[in-house]
Amino acid sequence: MTENKIELSDWIGNQEKRTEIIHQQSLDGFAAFMDQEAPASPYVPSGGHWMYFLPTDKQSNLARDGHSYKGGFLPPVDLPRRMWAGGRLTFNRPIKAGDVIEKVSTVKSIVEKNGRTGRLVFVTVEHELKGENGRYIMEEHDIVYRDDPQENAPKKNPEKASTDYDWHQTIVPDPVMLFRYSALTFNGHRIHYDREYVTGVEGYPGLIVHGPLIGTYLMQLASDHMQGKSLKNFEFRNFNPIFDIAPFKICGKKIDDSLCSVWAMGPEGELAVSATAQF
Repeated sequence: MTENKIELSDWIGNQEKRTEIIHQQSLDGFAAFMDQEAPASPYVPSGGHWMYFLPTDKQSNLARDGHSYKGGFLPPVDLPRRMWAGGRLTFNRPIKAGDVIEKVSTVKSIVEKNGRTGRLVFVTVEHELKGENGRYIMEEHDIVYRDDPQENAPKKNPEKASTDYDWHQTIVPDPVMLFRYSALTFNGHRIHYDREYVTGVEGYPGLIVHGPLIGTYLMQLASDHMQGKSLKNFEFRNFNPIFDIAPFKICGKKIDDSLCSVWAMGPEGELAVSATAQF
């Protein structure tokens, strides 16, 4: 075990707690973002909980990428790029405006690997949202940290997404969409709005569509086609980033009356996100 890994392992079990009153303003903003009429329903839609319990780091505590410096709640991983790698969510009870909810976040695991382009560190954080009447949501959030791009790194041949779908929708991303979602979630990560940074420093071809935003689109697609049932579990994994330089598709296929598969397909047919939704 390396010295660095011993240091990172000290963060396992690290915890932070926040309590918040769920407010209607974000729900109305989310409805506008999703091109729906406001005022919105007072019930938080699937994925809408990501608009609450937002970071409040001081401007002086932000790193080059617009996130807070690591080493506070999250471990001090010495890799500069970070991405939302996936997650698993269980929805126990609906959240509505006016609810008082406590969010308890815990670092559950830290795993170091060597990938095609070098060293990777995966951090899994558990988030429990609960109130006086019990749990609302249990979530596991996977974060991956990577090194800066290498000029001679081997090119990736991405897996192709399935074209065997029952429903699909085309999403046309643009900078305004990404900025508005960053604003709703108070997300300062520069990969979503700073084109000079994301192309010149992190080496991507365009602004990156937020992982949780794609997850939200997929949850909505699944819910829209499962006869109005309530979403109970959602599990998703990000395989390839989606950029604002071309449209992409969200697709779904019914497996049975309580389960469906949904995924995001990039402009070249590549699998971007794969997910399952249980109702």
